[in-house]
Amino acid sequence: MTTLLTPTDLARKLTGPDPHGRPVVLDVRWRLGGPPGRADHTAGHIPGAVYVDLDTELAGPPGPEGRHPLPAPEQLQAVLRRAGVSGQSQVVAYDDGNGAVAARAWWLLRWAGFPADRVAVLDGGYAAWVAGGHPVSDEPVDPALGDVVVHAGSMPVLDADAAAELARSGVLLDARAGARYRGETEPVDPRAGHIPGARNAPATDNVGPDGRWLAPAELAARFAELGVGDGVPVGAYCGSGVNAAALVLALEHAGVAPADRPAALYVGSWSNWSADPDRPAATGERP
Repeated sequence: MTTLLTPTDLARKLTGPDPHGRPVVLDVRWRLGGPPGRADHTAGHIPGAVYVDLDTELAGPPGPEGRHPLPAPEQLQAVLRRAGVSGQSQVVAYDDGNGAVAARAWWLLRWAGFPADRVAVLDGGYAAWVAGGHPVSDEPVDPALGDVVVHAGSMPVLDADAAAELARSGVLLDARAGARYRGETEPVDPRAGHIPGARNAPATDNVGPDGRWLAPAELAARFAELGVGDGVPVGAYCGSGVNAAALVLALEHAGVAPADRPAALYVGSWSNWSADPDRPAATGERP
């Protein structure tokens, strides 16, 4: 599989002659502030898709490390096994937004040791699936228990000190909306502003008006304007490590930070940084 999978290609894989070759599909629909996406899943989902909750299953409990810290490896392993994920599974994740929550699931699977060619995000998400005339189901999904073993640490991560250093020595991208980056508003976290030296790259700009991800060349041009290039170390953060995962995916899809040298993710992100009063906060347009 490629990093992004079209609805047509997913439909073809799901109806293939070999049931063992069909991917596991994760429904990770979620919205900041709720309500949870489980009700949306119950009302209608891609046939066979298993609902996985961002807050309680794709993250650890909120605290000093951030609002969506990494889950414990054994917790993630149990979640994936419940979803029917085995050691040789292909996995596709989808949401109903700009692809960021699905990208968090994609990133976690990669962090858990899945190779790049066995994890993908559905391009355009649930809306594109429905718009393509593909079937939906409201039937409960109870897959056979998987046997996947999580090998944590297979993607690069940053802590606060490493993020601060990367902002000085490389390129640290802030995936939040411009108003939050500039410090004009902060609806969730303790303080407004951004990590000094970070450059604003809203994750919403990864996709076009139709909700589909931009073409690799378009994404590469966007990142080049932000100073990302060959040999330049790059990382990403956001509010709580969700939208930043979409930047990691976009950088890989663009070929700028490919699978063999992926961008680093500051999982704690601004929710971790801003909780420490000793950490500086920059405001305004300038890094």
